[in-house]
Amino acid sequence: MLRRNLLHVRRYPSLTLNTLLTPLVLLLLFVYIFGDVMSAGIGTEASTEASTGPGGGDRSAYVAYLVPGILLMTLGCSLVGTAVSVCDDMTEGIVTRFRTMPIHRASVLVGHVVGSVLQAVVSVVLVGAVAVAIGFRSANATAAEWLAAFGLLVLVALALTWIAVGVGMASPNGEAAGNNAVPLIVLPFISSAFVPLSAMPAWFRPIAEYQPFTPAIETLRGLLLGNGIGGDGWLTVAWCLGLAELGYAWSLSLFNRDPK
Repeated sequence: MLRRNLLHVRRYPSLTLNTLLTPLVLLLLFVYIFGDVMSAGIGTEASTEASTGPGGGDRSAYVAYLVPGILLMTLGCSLVGTAVSVCDDMTEGIVTRFRTMPIHRASVLVGHVVGSVLQAVVSVVLVGAVAVAIGFRSANATAAEWLAAFGLLVLVALALTWIAVGVGMASPNGEAAGNNAVPLIVLPFISSAFVPLSAMPAWFRPIAEYQPFTPAIETLRGLLLGNGIGGDGWLTVAWCLGLAELGYAWSLSLFNRDPK
C-alpha cells in the first residue's frame, strides 16, 4: 500500500506541486513584500544598519521568526492531497476491492498515513531549502535541537495526517474532501506564525494561543533558533497524541463501517 501511494505521488506530481506553491508564495510574499513592515512589530534587538528596512525592522530577524510557521503551514497544505486521495479511494470502489483481498485491513490506512507523512517531510525539506536560500540561519541550535525539530515535524505530520484521513473518509467526493481539509491550512494564519501573540487584539489572543499550531510553532521556533522551548514542547506533544488518537479512532470507525 505504501508503494502504491508513493507511485501515485510520482505519477501525479501536480497535486504535490500545488501543495508546495502556497507556503512558498507566502514565504516570499511575507519576506520581500511585507518583511520590512512586519519585522518592525517583532521587537528584535538584533537590528543592524545594513539589514534595517524602511519600516524600521530587521528583515533577517523576521525571516528567522517566520520560517518555523511556514514549515508548519507546509504540513497543513500537504494534507489536503491526503484527504482527497483517501476520499477517491473510498468513493471509486478500490477500498471495497481491497476488503475482499487477502491483505491486512489496516494496511490500507497505514499505507496512506506513512506515504503522506513521507511526502509532507519532503515538502518541508524543500521549503526549508528555499528558506535557507533567502537567508534563514540557525546559528544557535545544537545538533540535538535539530534532531528534536525533525522529530517534532514528523510527530505533527503524523497527528494531522490521521485527521486528514478521517476527513477524506467522511467526505462524499474529492471536491468536498479538499474543502473540508481547508481548516488545516487556515489555522496557522490565526496562530503566532506571522506575528507574536502580544501584537494581536486582546479579544483574539486566546483563540490564537489555545489552538494546536501555536505551541507547535513556538516549539519549532525555539529549537531551530536555540532559544529554548519552555512548556510549549510538552503541550505540543499532548496536542499531537490527542489528535493522532482522535484521527485514528475516527478513521478506523469509518473504515470498519459496512459499505453502502
